[in-house]
This record gives sequence, C-alpha cells and structure tokens, in this order.
Amino acid sequence: MQQSWTKLTVCGKTEDLDSICAVMAMLDNGLMIEDFSDFSLNGMYGELVDEALLNADKTQVKVSIFVPAQKPLPEYLAFLKERFGALALSVSYETEGMDEQDWSESWKQYYKPVHIGRLSVVPAWEEYEAKEGEVIVRMDPGMAFGTGTHETTRLVMRCIERELRGGETFLDVGCGSGILSICAAKLGAKFCAAYDIDPVAVDVTRENIEASGETNIECGVSDLLAGVTREKGLYDFAVANIVADILLRMLLQIGDYLTSDATLVLSGIIENRKDELCEALPSFGFKIEYVESENEWVAIVAKRCA
Repeated sequence: MQQSWTKLTVCGKTEDLDSICAVMAMLDNGLMIEDFSDFSLNGMYGELVDEALLNADKTQVKVSIFVPAQKPLPEYLAFLKERFGALALSVSYETEGMDEQDWSESWKQYYKPVHIGRLSVVPAWEEYEAKEGEVIVRMDPGMAFGTGTHETTRLVMRCIERELRGGETFLDVGCGSGILSICAAKLGAKFCAAYDIDPVAVDVTRENIEASGETNIECGVSDLLAGVTREKGLYDFAVANIVADILLRMLLQIGDYLTSDATLVLSGIIENRKDELCEALPSFGFKIEYVESENEWVAIVAKRCA
C-alpha cells in the first residue's frame, strides 16, 4: 500500500547532534532522535534491554522527520545537503516509504507554478501561458535546493523584485538551483555570478541558466566567498540564502566584494536567530533597511554604508 509520508533520517556523529537537530528543525519541529551515547545498564531493567540496543554504535546519532507525500522530498534533501555542506558536517541520509530512484520524478506532480509579485516560477516540464506583465522563470531543480516553494527562497525573491532597479552586478552565495540569479537577470541585472559549495548544485544551475536563455550569468563552485571572482568589479547587489551561523561567518568578508552602497539580502534565518544577525550587521558596515518574514523564516535587507 502506498504510504502518505516518507521518513527522512540524517545520520551523523554524536558530537554534531545539536547542529544536526538545528538544521532538521528548519524543516520540521517534530524530530525523532536516536542517541545511545548516554545509555547505561546501571538500572533495574538491564536484563530486559534489547540486544540491538546493547550493540548500538554510541558514536553515531540519527535524527528523523516525516515528510508528507505532497512535499517535494528532493528539495528537502537538497536543502539539508546544502546546509550540512556549509557547516562542513559529515552526514548520510536514509529514507523509508519511497524508493530513491523515484525521488526525482514522483514529487513533480506536486510542484506547480509559484507566483511572487511579477515573478512566476514555472516547472520546466509544464505548459504555461504567461499573463501580461508576468516574468516567467522556468526551473528544473533536479537534486538542488530552490524551486520557489520554500519560504526562504520566496522571501529573497520578493526582496529582489522590490530592490533591484536594473543594471546592477549581482552575487548569489549558495545558489542551489540558480533560481535567484535567473530571477535577477530577468529583472534587469547587468551581470550575475552564482556560487555554491555543492558541485551538483552548480551543474543544475548551469543547466537552468542555459534553459532560461539568459547569457549574463556565470556560476562556479565556491566555499562561501573563497572562489568568488571580482574580475568584473565589485557587486552592487548580493544575496545569501544559507543558515544563520554561516551568514555570520560570511559577514567577515562580504564587504570586500561589494560596492559602497550595495544592497545585501540575507535569508535562511529562523525567527529566533533574527536579532543575532540584526545586531551583527552594523558592526560590519551595514544599515538594516527592513526585515521580511514568512511563517518562522526571516530575510534581512541591508545597505552597505561604508
């Protein structure tokens, strides 16, 4: 019988449990945690303990969430791979309820056009007739994060549409599927540079750029800013949709890549980390313009005031 959910499990080291839980909680608050590191037989029920529990690896933990069938499992996986990659955590993934070979196809029935202001993100395989004034962005995210269905992506798209004037140079740190750079190019950015730590995401971005017809977007592999080119000058507009800890790390250097009055949009921030980012930005030469939110997610729009 077909199941209506998939159990998605991340396996990692015991010492990384807090970080694993923090990232998993960005997708679902109902976490199931398997941690045997503090298990002891010094109790009255020792003789009743299952042998599998006795033999469990105490150096490893598992954290699981249950993903409804109508949610795009590949995007959940891509989100986790991007976040754990940024944190340099060594983890593996398990699923129950859906075969791995079915991931890339079965979720497509639930991925429908997403409308954000003038922007409409349309699945590459779906027929769609544009309305007057619509800016169409066709996407096939494959196994990369970014379809416009997640709150963090939608928040950045709203900010790009509101703040981009046209003619800017645009930097996307942690590009996922390339959706944000393609949106920026279609809204008038002069040049876009998209980077991700995951080579698979970069390959997907290149495919989506080619399919989009935009010729002013370049992409490459980079650990945050390490591989970002400045050959065409500093950037007028930058976005980063990652996680709070990585955004804080990025702030140490981002000013070296931006023009004196550049716009910076930060997303991937859970509500309870908002104040931490807002307090940090002024010390790195940024003035907060406003905060955009959706559900428990936050995006911060700031201007460089160096």
